[in-house]
Amino acid sequence: MGKFTSFEDLEVYKLTLSFTIKIFRLLNEAQLSREFAFADQLKRATLSISNNIAEGFERETDNELLRFLYFSKGSAGEVRNILNVLKAVKLIEAEKYGELKNDVVIISKQLSNYIKYVKKRS
Repeated sequence: MGKFTSFEDLEVYKLTLSFTIKIFRLLNEAQLSREFAFADQLKRATLSISNNIAEGFERETDNELLRFLYFSKGSAGEVRNILNVLKAVKLIEAEKYGELKNDVVIISKQLSNYIKYVKKRS
């Protein structure tokens, strides 16, 4: 897979792992823990970002990697949407929302750049 020997070497994976930890901490907060459907969907969508990076990388072909990177990017969009809903219904503080939304936008941009890189080398 190019210059990377494992998905753990990818900057986008490292960012996603850090973001996932922030989301899990957010979900431990009292108000969100009572909103099971929101919390469960946010947790699953967040995990899907890093899971798809890992699964695509391990498939060892560029076509499969690209397929899973697109899934990962889609999950990042899903997370952004859930954050937007949480903000709209006032289940997340504006400052925390801003930080998390910024993080997931950066992840999405890095996924786009990685997709472009993989397409060029194919």
